[in-house]
Amino acid sequence: MSPYDLTGRRALVTGGAQGLGESYARALSAAGATVAIADLQDRGAEVASELGEGHHFVRLDVTDDSSWQAAIDSTVAALGGLDIVVNNAGLEITSLITDINPDDAKKMLNVNVLGTVLGLKHGLRAMRPGGPAEGGGTIINVASVAATIAFPGISVYSATKSAIDRLTRVAAMESGKLGYGVRVNCIFPGLVPNAMGAGLANDVSELGLFDSPDAAVAAVVELTPSGRLGEEKDITDALMFLASDESRFVNGAALQVDGGMGM
Repeated sequence: MSPYDLTGRRALVTGGAQGLGESYARALSAAGATVAIADLQDRGAEVASELGEGHHFVRLDVTDDSSWQAAIDSTVAALGGLDIVVNNAGLEITSLITDINPDDAKKMLNVNVLGTVLGLKHGLRAMRPGGPAEGGGTIINVASVAATIAFPGISVYSATKSAIDRLTRVAAMESGKLGYGVRVNCIFPGLVPNAMGAGLANDVSELGLFDSPDAAVAAVVELTPSGRLGEEKDITDALMFLASDESRFVNGAALQVDGGMGM
């Protein structure tokens, strides 16, 4: 049972069909919120169905402005409003700087940076006074510990996640100055041994940066004062705090959930 009460809240989670996004969606639902899973993967519909009656799946390309508008309209209609937006969708393509493929760099910039920009744009427009879900709310952007460390092989990804931190702070300031009533924060998850984390360990090993995937993981643990990798629940608990009223005076913040790796 969740320690947070989000009964009556309506949430949209991008990239909610798998990984941490799915964990966020399930945690929000367990706390009483109704959730729209926004994703390009059909599995998003399965997750929404598993969450139960009232939950919703909406197909969303986070890099497309019109797709965002349609997703917000669909979510507000299906859930009866919108109180929480989680900009979670992200893409990581590992490469040495000397071998970066411009197309891969553009993909990461589009999904990670533009996707967050558009999520902020449409989330704020929906929840501000006069919007279709007016009444305020909260937006949580998902950055990464990669924004705070110099880990080899993920230069562009790191840059995109650093951008999310800056976007968060400016959006929080604009929302406050203009009286939108929407708090904007972000979290910096540490490495989690899910499919994305395992893929990164394999990739940096194949690039010759570490002797093996296990050695790459050991290097991450060595850099982490808590002495272990993160678990999905570690990250999800932090997000739930930011989604709840317990964080009502937390705004424009970057919450590091990385066991101290990025301190």
